Amino acid sequence: MSDTFSYLLMAWMDPNLLMLTALGTFAGIYIGAIPGLSVTMAVSILVSFTFSWDVNDALALIVGIFIGGVYGGARSAILLNIPGGPSSVATSFDGYPLAKRGEAGRAIGLSTVMSVIGGLVGTGVLALAAPILGDLALQFAPRDYFLIAAIGLMLVGSLAEGSLAKGIFAVALGAIIGMVGMDPVTAEGRFTMGQMELMGGIHYVVVMIGLFGVAEALFQLHNLSTQAVKQKVDKIIPSVAMVLKFLPLSLRTSIIGVLVGVLPGVGGEIAALLAYDHAKRTVKNPTSPFGEGAYEGLVAPETANSAAVGSAYVPMLTLGMPGDAVTAVIIGALVIHGLNPGPMLMVENPHIFWFTVGNLALANIFLLIFGLMGIKLFAKVVELPKAVLIPLILVLCTVGSYSLNSSMTEVYWMLGFGLLGYFLKAFGFQMGPIILGVILGPLMDSSYRQAMASVGDNPVELLGELVSSPLSLILTSALVLVLLSNTPLFGWLKHKRKAASVQP
Repeated sequence: MSDTFSYLLMAWMDPNLLMLTALGTFAGIYIGAIPGLSVTMAVSILVSFTFSWDVNDALALIVGIFIGGVYGGARSAILLNIPGGPSSVATSFDGYPLAKRGEAGRAIGLSTVMSVIGGLVGTGVLALAAPILGDLALQFAPRDYFLIAAIGLMLVGSLAEGSLAKGIFAVALGAIIGMVGMDPVTAEGRFTMGQMELMGGIHYVVVMIGLFGVAEALFQLHNLSTQAVKQKVDKIIPSVAMVLKFLPLSLRTSIIGVLVGVLPGVGGEIAALLAYDHAKRTVKNPTSPFGEGAYEGLVAPETANSAAVGSAYVPMLTLGMPGDAVTAVIIGALVIHGLNPGPMLMVENPHIFWFTVGNLALANIFLLIFGLMGIKLFAKVVELPKAVLIPLILVLCTVGSYSLNSSMTEVYWMLGFGLLGYFLKAFGFQMGPIILGVILGPLMDSSYRQAMASVGDNPVELLGELVSSPLSLILTSALVLVLLSNTPLFGWLKHKRKAASVQP
């Protein structure tokens, strides 16, 4: 126990490690805020620089970048409606309306505090339940990943404001876009129209930047003469009462983030979308309607995607399997430094596990400090004249798209999806379902085909497999319930029950 405690404090007591964690967190916030500059890219570059470093120094810097980068995407999502990363897509649904209402400062302050709460919950779960959650992750079969993806696609009912039919069209369009490129099973081209340039697929970040950033900039051209909304930046730090009000929701969505983050290959973006849908379904009296500046719609995804960071380390450290793209790169960093992530890591090198736990907690403390700094200056971005703000958005979108692969092809795709998004917005389509399809479509496709292959391509046997284990049965039941909740019958029953409850 004393050794464990000393490992936990190692990241806190060494001035060099303290400085590296602080530097990584600070840099991560601003890297994450720039569309296209992903956390994965930053960590990949860092690994090459830290090859000759001590392993603790390298991990301290990487953890700081990871924590800060996941949070940083919320800033551009709130201020400019351009998610800095896929895990911040859901944050923009209510964050940007809050900025348009003049409450960008308060929105960023609340998102910072809730991100820290989610991050600390994820870190606590990593410390207390890593072996248990590691075993849980091993129990997930391809059919279970298929069910999770299917449940995620059912979120279209929550993300499609106004018309479910438009939402279904949008999510189907996103799924098709996400599956463009080489088939992962047969290596044949899908939706490539014979063009070799499309065999590599279309990067989902380019789609996101185009649909959210460029489309929003083009839409703003209709309102060039409109005066910018003056931001209320006098109350940046949320009150204790406000934090306590949203604490039950943040704890619930943190658990969602933990459970999703622990699954190998499932990232914080899915956790954030599931958490947003949970908030929309369970919060009876939101501060504003969802999609129009509800603080609950900001709290839910921000706590979930931060909680998913800590739990993403669970399969990496206990099983040697990456929880997401960033932890896949971190596995490479550990191997470079002579360590072997997996079941024996906690036996042979327990200090790495407990040092990581302490380092994650420390990075979240630095996130609280740095996240609440400079908010007034950031909030001023929204007050810029449209003639300055629109070119700024387009420059950020261009730089972010180009930086993905240092290729103008990505920029052309970004502009194309920007135009597509503009026309879709003009006809009342929401961008959220498209991104939902882009992210979940390929996961659902590959998981379904693996599940079918495991039962000899027998659909009847696959249906039996969906209820063959307690885990699959729970997920199947959840899918049925979510599916029924999107039907008119459910809405009618809910309305009838509400009417009966208000009658004397």
